[in-house]
Amino acid sequence: MFKGLEHTAIASPNPAKLAQWYVDHLEFHINFTYDGNYFVKAANGSMLEIIPSEGDRGSNKMKDPGIRHLAIAVDDFATAHSQLKQRGVQFITEPFNNQGNQLVFFCDGDGNIVHLIHREKPLP
Repeated sequence: MFKGLEHTAIASPNPAKLAQWYVDHLEFHINFTYDGNYFVKAANGSMLEIIPSEGDRGSNKMKDPGIRHLAIAVDDFATAHSQLKQRGVQFITEPFNNQGNQLVFFCDGDGNIVHLIHREKPLP
């Protein structure tokens, strides 16, 4: 009955601008819009809905309670990392290896935490 996540929503003070950031930096495409909301879709079919925010942003540290990051899977970690550097992405860590997996954390256009990951072996 329950199939899994269909999308995750991110509230943004400028949804159009953030949606375009995902298009320009992570090769998503805008696949649906309505009333100032933008759905962006990745090559693997995963989606984000970017909605208008209200109020001030709360704390955004790596281990604050709640959803903390979006993980973007890549086939070629070095090339993906290099492309993001060329596109001016703000990294918050250096690339590192964790249990055979390559990772690096950075911020999207609104300061939300995102990371690249290349897994040596897919999770079961």
